[in-house]
Amino acid sequence: MEVQFLGTAAFEGIPSLFCQCSTCKQARERGGKNMRSRTSVIIDQVLKVDFPPDTLYHSHRYGLDMNSIQDLLITHSHSDHLYAEDMAIRAEGYAQSGDKAIHVYGHDLPFRLCFQALNGLEHNYQFHRVLPFVPVKTQTAMIVPLLADHDQLETCLLYYIEKDGKAILYGNDSGWFPEQTWAWLKDKKLDLAILECTTGKSSHRNNHMNVDAVLETKAWMEANGVLKESAPVLVTHFSHNAGLLHEDLLEIFEPHGIQVAYDGLIVQL
Repeated sequence: MEVQFLGTAAFEGIPSLFCQCSTCKQARERGGKNMRSRTSVIIDQVLKVDFPPDTLYHSHRYGLDMNSIQDLLITHSHSDHLYAEDMAIRAEGYAQSGDKAIHVYGHDLPFRLCFQALNGLEHNYQFHRVLPFVPVKTQTAMIVPLLADHDQLETCLLYYIEKDGKAILYGNDSGWFPEQTWAWLKDKKLDLAILECTTGKSSHRNNHMNVDAVLETKAWMEANGVLKESAPVLVTHFSHNAGLLHEDLLEIFEPHGIQVAYDGLIVQL
């Protein structure tokens, strides 16, 4: 299985459009892995998680054939995870995309935004409303939506994904997981865990994870046998407001056996 990190930044991107903070200035100067677009991953070129406003850029940069995507999982409605207006680009009159449907999985509010963007257009998406902890067989995988601690005004989701004998936890956006999610994970065996570290070294660990929450999550998984032997743990979804460059993140996480994702990183399982 191949997991590619298309983008690894939070809402603002790094460097952020208008920002003159030290982190953004240094990111512009250093370039490379410090340049981060909005977060998304793609698995085996056929299953994508989230549809950020940088999706067109991702398709150009990585040479993606977006029509190869069969399943699109949406975590929540925030614009750095769902830029629904760009879904209209696949509609009749905007693209010649053939008759193969892309199946979209998510909850109520993201779908409302999709339907608004596609209103009146002939399109070839099929929408599947999912419920927390209810398994769903998609075109390419078996998924289980899990509850996140993120926006208290909507149902935000994490995803457990099983494909080709491998099991992945896609764990952002979320602060410390809700108890129901911890309980569900307790008897699972993961080949890969993807977590977020939006708030860096701050004490804030609700809605988004900080460094301590990431370390405690990995420790909990190890203590409960949730991670298979040698299963990688990666962090993503970084904000410039945390004040941490890629090199800083490496210093924090590498001693704990956690990998720091960057745009374009490919993980083979």
